[in-house]
Parts: sequence; structure tokens; C-alpha cells
Amino acid sequence: MVVCGDDALAHRIAAELRDVYRERVTLVMPSAREPHRPRIPPSLRGLGRASALLGRVTAAVARTSLLPSDAPGADGGAPPEETVRILESAEADDATLIEAGVPGAEALALVYDDDETNIHAALRARRLNPRLRLVIRLYNRKLGQHVEALLDQAAAVATDTDPADAEWIDASTTVLSDADTVAPALAATAVAGTSKVIEADGLLLRAVERGPDAPGRGTGTQLCTLALLSPSADDPDDGHRPDHLAGRHRSASRGDDDGPVMLPGAGAVAVAREAGGSRVVLETVTYGGRQVRPRALRGRGAPLGSLFSARLRWSIAGIVGAVLALAVASTLTTGEPPLHAVYLSLLDLFAINDPAVDEPLARKVLQLLSGLTGLLLLPVLIAAVLEALGTFRSAATLRRPPRGLSGHVVLLGLGKVGTRVLTRLHELGIPVVCVEADPEARGIPLARRLRVPVVLGDVTDEGVLEAAKIERARTLLALTSVDSTNLEAALYARSLTPRLRVTLRLFDDRFATAVYRTLRAAHPRALTRSRSVTFLAAPAFAGALMGRQIIGAIPVERRVLLVARVEARGHPELSGRTVAEVLRPGRLRVLAVDTSAPDDAGPDAAAAEPDGTEREPARLVHELGDTYVLRPQDRVLLAATREGLGDLLGRRPAASGIRQD
Repeated sequence: MVVCGDDALAHRIAAELRDVYRERVTLVMPSAREPHRPRIPPSLRGLGRASALLGRVTAAVARTSLLPSDAPGADGGAPPEETVRILESAEADDATLIEAGVPGAEALALVYDDDETNIHAALRARRLNPRLRLVIRLYNRKLGQHVEALLDQAAAVATDTDPADAEWIDASTTVLSDADTVAPALAATAVAGTSKVIEADGLLLRAVERGPDAPGRGTGTQLCTLALLSPSADDPDDGHRPDHLAGRHRSASRGDDDGPVMLPGAGAVAVAREAGGSRVVLETVTYGGRQVRPRALRGRGAPLGSLFSARLRWSIAGIVGAVLALAVASTLTTGEPPLHAVYLSLLDLFAINDPAVDEPLARKVLQLLSGLTGLLLLPVLIAAVLEALGTFRSAATLRRPPRGLSGHVVLLGLGKVGTRVLTRLHELGIPVVCVEADPEARGIPLARRLRVPVVLGDVTDEGVLEAAKIERARTLLALTSVDSTNLEAALYARSLTPRLRVTLRLFDDRFATAVYRTLRAAHPRALTRSRSVTFLAAPAFAGALMGRQIIGAIPVERRVLLVARVEARGHPELSGRTVAEVLRPGRLRVLAVDTSAPDDAGPDAAAAEPDGTEREPARLVHELGDTYVLRPQDRVLLAATREGLGDLLGRRPAASGIRQD
């Protein structure tokens, strides 16, 4: 694997590939003397200056020289055999990519902060190695879709001459952005207080450790048992850290057991429960507070039912009732047919009928009453017009938080990340109040369209958080781009509501760790999360490097489970088999199935589905039942070991990035 970047995201991806997926990584980065850039280890600085004329230096570094102090595996655990090779280069030109081993590499991640730099490097890399799996970081999503299609087409044309390898070559291109990848994790902190989630086909899933004393605790539906932990893995501290994934930092030297039991069968789970052992379960993430129904965004105006107030609607109903009463009276007294009586009443109402001079007394009285009703109708019509205009005008402005709002999420910042998080929270039906200082921010039009309450003002000013009803809020998400602003808002919110759940977006990993520890010590009963975007985005980029099928990894002690999305078509182990028949204890388990594709959908129709098309959420296994027969067009969500997924995909380990334990 090759990772090219100029900020902390490249470091995080390299650490994730090595510690979770056990891959050999070459990290390419510039000299990076500017602030907020990755620093070359002290042992390499002199060598880098000595090789300044060449423009780069290659060195193999030990594990602790690459990872930050809070990275997984940096706490004294047994280091893996592979080391990360660091290549210093000012840019990812042809010479740098060749020296990094791109012509023979399996995958390449281009995560520079500049879109143009990433695109140029991707074009060069595709020319050097058409079978290379590319993962590109782009902020422009529309441009990213075109670039992805272009590079995939170039790879298909270049590899068409080698049909024997077509089954296992995965020369795919994946374009990701920081905001899109971190939004589900940040939204999950508002739902369940954890950012360790996997988003798949409309579902939010998380793996948590359950001890024998808390079998049913959770915020969602428990799907299955992923692993039975070894006796030596019992650690009382892990139960108090929901972000801690089942012994990820534990050393394998603790105890002489054989390690965890991965994907156990029903019998093994029952025995473990009777023995009182700990286990790792997978559960859906759901919101426990008051939910709101997401409205479809079919227009920019307000719904028709909200154009008129209740008093105005009652006034109009009274006038309609009066007209009907006059029509009935006219029918009874003059003998006119009902429809003609209604017609005459309306003519009298609008004063366009002839005066009933020579008519009977009853007709004269009804005409006078109709004229009086018409006089009452005039102000009602004027009020309706003015109120409708005012409603449309207010629909174009931002809503204020309702008076009785409670249990909501206060979202600070409607920039690139905040806008994605707002969309995700609205899809989950979670009430949100946004706070933004810039009235022209990127997420303001979205908030106006979604009818989400927004407070315009600097969050550091007095009274802004109070206007957002922070004292009755459930969670605070501080997602502005300024660390000091997020920290100040969190501290002030905690002074108002000590037990408020707080999630901070902080740029520097070490600063985020220090803030988290301090806030946790100062408010032990409150839930605090401090995360950087790179920390949350790195797993998604690393999973994309492993292939489009793999969408996440769940570390369990010193082993790892892969969560993959596979189409049943072309896999005899899936297509035409029931969910129960697919189960392979210790290797493979079905979690959910996306059944939204029609029965007559063929491979071309599935491939032609455009990106961004809204699909129905996948159906969980307990909803389908073990007897459900998988159709070729079904997309199956699987939990598998490395060996189980490798057997299913039928790929060579070196080509697929799946190494045997």
C-alpha cells in the first residue's frame, strides 16, 4: 500500500493499514516544515537536509516513530513485523511514484489537501499501473464523480488484454471527502455517544463489549455476537469507554489462551453466557429521544397547511357554513333547486345579483343576509392574502427555536462538515438547532430548506447558546473550524448544563486527547468526546484501499473482523442460498440484505445505477428470517474474518489485500 499526503490524515491512514489490516505501507509526504503538517522524525531530519539536492530521502522507521502517542497500538503492545517506509518528496511526480513502488503496488491513497494535486497524481499513477486500486481525496463531489468514472474506464481499457486475471483484479477508483466520511461518526455521537460506527446501506452499526452483568444494555437492536473474548482480555476499564472497541489495545501476551472466538455459533454463545464470559456484539444505533419526521424537499415554500392560521381557517369555514345555510333556507322558502339556490346565494354574496324588489319577503330577507355575509367575507379574504404573503416571507427566512423544544442537538458550525452532519441528523429524525456566525455559510440554504431552527451569532457571545435552548439540549456538537471556539463553547455549555453530552471537533490529535482527559476528569458523570476529522476519516480511507467491498473493520483483541458489502450475483456461496446456509461459524455471517433491487434487475441495471441515488435501508437478518433466499441482485452485508472473506471473493491474497492470519 502507498499513501501520499501532506497532513495528519496520511499518518492516520498508514497507521490504520498497518495496525488493523496488517499491511506493508509506504508513506510519501513533503518536507512539511509549515505548521499543522506532519513532522519528519528527528532521526531523519539530518538525512533529509543532506539529501536536499535529490529532493527526497527514503528511510524505514520503527513503529513508535510514525504514530502519535494516542494512536492504536502505541501503548506498549507487541509491534507488528511490518514497518512503515517513509519517502520524503515535495510532490508526487513520476519519479516519486516509481520510487514508492506504485508500478507494483496494490493500492494508492492520494490525500493531499489540494484537489488538483490529487487528480494529477492519480492520472500519473493510473498510467504507471492500470491495475492499481486508487483512493482519492476530493472536496468537489461532482468533479470527483467524473474523475472516478474516467479513471475506472482507463483501467478497464488497459486491463482488457488480460482476461485471465479479470476475476481477481480490483482496479477500482474511489473518491472520498473528509466531510462525507466523518458525518456518520459525528452523528452517531449525538445518537449513542460513540463515534465508532460503520455506516452501510442506510444502517448505523457499532460493535460494543458486553459483560455477563450487562447482557441487554444498549441503544439499539442487537444483531449478533461477533466474538467471544478470551479470559485474559477481561478489563474492567473497558466497560466505561464506549469508544473502545473490544480490546483493541490489549497485548496478546496477557494470558496463555488461544485468543478470541470469532463469529461463534449459537451453541458457543450459549455456553459463554452460562460461563459468564465477555463478548463483542453488533447492534444498530438508534436515537432514544424525541424524533421528528423528515419532510421531503419537494419545494422551497412552506406546506399548504401552514399558510393560514387556525383562526383564519375557522373564519373561512364559518363563511362557507353561512352560505350553505342560506342556500338551504332559500330552497325551503322559495322552492328553488339546491344547486340553483347555492348559485343565487353566491350571487347575492358577491353583490352581482338583481335586487329582489318584486320578490317575496323571504327572498328579500335572504338577499339582505347574503349581502351582509359578503361584507364579512371581504376582511377575511384580505387577511388570508396578507397572512399567506407573510408566511411565504417567513419561509424564506430562518426559523427560530420553538419555545417548548427539548432533547434536541445543538450543532455549532454549518461549514463543510457541519452541513453533512445536519443532513445525516435530519435523515435520522433527530431535532436539531444550528448556531452559525456567518449568514452566508454553506449550510444556511440547507437549514432553510429543511426548516431547521438556526441562531445567527457568534457562539462565544453571551446569550447565543441560551437562544439555542442549550439548557434543555441532549447533545452539543461543536464542529466549527476553530479549535478555540469549539473549546470555549463546550466549556460554557458545561457551565450551564454540567451533564450535557459534548462532542468537539479539534484539529490536533494530541490537543484533542488532552482536552478529552481534562473534561472527563472535571465532569466524570458527563459524556465527552474530542475527535479530529483525520481520526474519524482514516478508517474509511483505509477500508477503501482494501477494496470497494470492505466498508469497515472491527478490531477484537489482536485480530480483526471485516464488514463487507457483496452482491450475491457471481458468488455461488450466496446466490440461491438461504441466510442460514450462508452462515459459516468462525468465518462468515450475514448481517443485513439490501432487497431494494427489483426481481428482474440484471447486472447492467445494477451497474447503471447512478451514484447518490437514494436506496431503501437494508433489511436486518432478524427481519428477513433465516429462510430468506438470496437473489442474484441482492446486496449482502457480511461480517467475516480475513480467511472467510478471501474464500468468498475467490481472490489471491496478494491481489486483494487480504492476508491470512
